Amino acid sequence: MRLLPRRLPIVAGLALTALVTTQPGIAQARPPHERPVDVQLLSITDLHGYLRPHDDAANGTVKDAEGRTIVVGGAPYIATHLKRLRAGHKNSITFSTGDNFSGWPTEVAYHADEPTIEFLNRVGVEFSAVGNHELDLSPSFLRDHMGKGRCFGEIDVDSCFTDSTGRRFHGADFPFSAANVTAKGSDKPLLAPYVIRWVKPERGPKIPVGFINLTTPTTVNGSTSYQPGLDNLPLVETANRYAAELKRRGVEAIVANVHEGGTAGDVYDRCNANPTGPVFDFARQVTPDIDAIVTGHWHALFNCSVPDPAGDPRPVVEAANHGRLINEINLRIDPATRDVIRSATTSVNHPVTRDVPADPEMVTLVDHWVNRGAQTYARPVGTITGDLTRTRDADGESTLGNFAADAEYADSRRTPGGNADLAMVAVAPVKGSVALRGDLRYAKGTNPADADGTVLFGEAWSAFGYANPVVTVSVTGAAIEQALEQQWQTQANGSVRFAPLAVSGNVRYSYDATRPVGDRVNPADVLIDGRPLETGRTYRLAALAYTLIGDDGYTAFAGFTDAVRGSRDYEAFRAHFAQGPVTPPALDRATALR
Repeated sequence: MRLLPRRLPIVAGLALTALVTTQPGIAQARPPHERPVDVQLLSITDLHGYLRPHDDAANGTVKDAEGRTIVVGGAPYIATHLKRLRAGHKNSITFSTGDNFSGWPTEVAYHADEPTIEFLNRVGVEFSAVGNHELDLSPSFLRDHMGKGRCFGEIDVDSCFTDSTGRRFHGADFPFSAANVTAKGSDKPLLAPYVIRWVKPERGPKIPVGFINLTTPTTVNGSTSYQPGLDNLPLVETANRYAAELKRRGVEAIVANVHEGGTAGDVYDRCNANPTGPVFDFARQVTPDIDAIVTGHWHALFNCSVPDPAGDPRPVVEAANHGRLINEINLRIDPATRDVIRSATTSVNHPVTRDVPADPEMVTLVDHWVNRGAQTYARPVGTITGDLTRTRDADGESTLGNFAADAEYADSRRTPGGNADLAMVAVAPVKGSVALRGDLRYAKGTNPADADGTVLFGEAWSAFGYANPVVTVSVTGAAIEQALEQQWQTQANGSVRFAPLAVSGNVRYSYDATRPVGDRVNPADVLIDGRPLETGRTYRLAALAYTLIGDDGYTAFAGFTDAVRGSRDYEAFRAHFAQGPVTPPALDRATALR
């Protein structure tokens, strides 16, 4: 495995004549001695809405081969670099490898990730693979809202915001594509499995280039993208299937655009001697009919060449994340065979440096959404009569934790097919992310829009959640008892860690901390709607997907069934303020017996 050559001699004067298909079922003779067709591929991956330039090391820098730090990123600079890279290229195709949105900058996340679509539209992205985060809300959100601009809720409050040009959001000007995401039990892709782009030779008919778009097989069971109504098909088999289909359609030049990553060092344009990860396994196995592999998902940065199963090298590249790099692959296509001349392929990762002029239109775009973010932050969403805080009592209860559990319970009861019997929230998980992130105080804060008892949109956003869905599942009473027992976990040094779970307001339970770990809760002392827990009965439980799949460190819920996805944590939390002035919940749901 080696770094791809940056520059190779032009391959010209190919004395070949062939019958080639310009469209399915149509063939014509090509004259000899035609020059190869140069095709430039420009890609970004895992942008996650990072339009505003960031200055921290993780989001705003890369390292070069000498270990020097280069400051990078930001929509105004991505736009400038794309324009410069395209200059002089007759055939240039720009695309994304997924995870464009569902990110963390609030000026984007507050606005249904519409600012990212505005940016991608304006810099000329032609298509995008579906990353796992493209499915963080729902397939219909991706297809109908992001793709077609269909509004939901109140316009310019919940969706279809006014963009930086003064126009209402209209959706992506490009398609999203995923060959291996299907409805449950189906092998038919939910979206188009591939995209074909046509490039122009010096003379004669255009030549097709096919892009098979795939996402990590962990998508539909991931914590934020958890989609119980969908299936993931395997990567290699799916790519091989559609490569064969493209060839039947007369497409010989094929690229796999795969939202699945690996690691190959930490230098932005190098490849170490032993690259690892699922995308490299994919590269070693997938059909030689694929000429290049562009990847994402792991937020890694590498420029590798990996032999295909026939022993021929092909590029495998990943352009980091958050707009720090742009990958450029240059293909040379033989106009006679319409296939890629592998030996002439070059690839390079370009750092999105800030030593170029900032694109003025993108500066306006960023400023618009940052200012709009400040306005959205200050929008009132509810009122409280006292503090909702993370401060826990001796039993592990907090007013904020209890309120969050009630919000999840209410969301499930509103969700068709949810109908939870109870809800649980990991307020101090054994591992992983903490859902309770900030306190809500009765006293007004420093924001001019705030007042005593007022909860602002941004305050609620910062108090609870990390874009995780509320999922309602069927579990046994024994699993609920086990989860309550797992609040106490023995550590390697023999100490016992207390990792409390908040429960919804219709639950009361007692525990005996003097008993051994794993035997502190008696099912008879757990009351749901006033009735003792039955270990052999099936209950409907609402919790965050992160907790249910074990990422919080509680294993009790493994094997749950009949999952129904509700709102994301942010929306469920805000919606619970609609009941009117919120009084902090009493801390009376868990009681120590002694």
